[in-house]
Amino acid sequence: MSSPRSDPSILIIGGGTWGISTALALSRRGFSRITVLDAHPVPSPISAGNDVNKIMEEGAPSPENTDEEYVWNRLHQIASKAWHEDPVFAPYYHETGIVYAACSPEVWEHVKGWTVGREGQFDLLERKEDFRRTMPEGVLTGDFPSWQGFWKKSGAGWLFARGALMSAYKEAVRLGVKFTAGLPHGEVEALLYRNSTDSQPDVTGARTADGFEHMADWIILSAGANADVFFDFENQLRPTAWTLAHMPLTVEEYTLYKDLPVLFNAERGFFIEPDAEKHELKLCDEHPGYLNMVREHEGEEERSRPFARHQIPEDSERRIRTLLQDTMPHLAERAFSFARICWDADTVDRQFLIDRHPRYKSLIVAAGGSGMGFMMMPAVGKVVADTLEGVLEPRLREGFRWRPEQAVHRDWQNTQDRDVKEWTHVG
Repeated sequence: MSSPRSDPSILIIGGGTWGISTALALSRRGFSRITVLDAHPVPSPISAGNDVNKIMEEGAPSPENTDEEYVWNRLHQIASKAWHEDPVFAPYYHETGIVYAACSPEVWEHVKGWTVGREGQFDLLERKEDFRRTMPEGVLTGDFPSWQGFWKKSGAGWLFARGALMSAYKEAVRLGVKFTAGLPHGEVEALLYRNSTDSQPDVTGARTADGFEHMADWIILSAGANADVFFDFENQLRPTAWTLAHMPLTVEEYTLYKDLPVLFNAERGFFIEPDAEKHELKLCDEHPGYLNMVREHEGEEERSRPFARHQIPEDSERRIRTLLQDTMPHLAERAFSFARICWDADTVDRQFLIDRHPRYKSLIVAAGGSGMGFMMMPAVGKVVADTLEGVLEPRLREGFRWRPEQAVHRDWQNTQDRDVKEWTHVG
């Protein structure tokens, strides 16, 4: 039901990272009738973007790129420009560098692939002394058993995620975006459809828990891990949870640990420097993600469904402490002050899914962050806005297309032992 008017009404379902970025991008282009619905006030406690920090690495496409490589590198290019130059985003990018590493020969070969074509940007790390010199003396005290790595001193670092999220939200509000958040007014229960026999079926709006029907010319579904609760994505998405924990540092430790490069081991996990407010170090294990398989209706297959929890699985804690034992054994037994699971939605190929729906011409889907959505926040808003206006560049349009054919033989029921057995007592 897209309107011929130059300023159509737009309803965005989901006020997390991508919903806010989309609202900002559209409002900057002059669209003035934008409403965002979310069950939680901004920043949502279940948004993966409501976090102290996220990894950032810059990039740009090259003539040698495959189509898939081009899509990622083009997104990196758009996002990098915003994190450097856009006053809404730039204050929240800390270009401290990054250390990439692996332990096994197989994974090390994979990590080396990240440097192809830009080898000159990385310093090779082969001994424990090499790793230790990437940070101030006294931070890295471990032996780094079997570790090999690279140090990229610039063009990477971390993002103050919550700060950027709130900055984009405030600018969108200033530009006139209406946010209806919280229960029951912002809680979407169902999409609304036009199913008349004399016209093409379409999505026309959404009904919230207070019974109100929000109608619009364009509907943008950007509900993160909950997207397939509202709409049939034909098995293209599977909600997946990752974990994080915070460890408190003393004032003296905080001073020493400030402005560290991110350390990311593709088999162990990563940590990012402590935040300025609470002086807590963020730690994450490396894991393909946890699932919460439930059968909602008799006769249906089980599906992974998100839920909020301020605990992490016990095996996740064990992996984090192994990371600490390898790198900072003086912290390996220290208690966590906070932990949580955060949800996103995986696609089959881990490529984003941003497209006009082929059947419902007023519906745009923006989902499938696959654990990599926050650093691309500014780029995603632009991509969704370009999709609505019909001007998205062809290679990105092809990469982000609606593609259910990829899910035909995907066994989402195979959890690969990714269900949670025991939880920590943190929180």
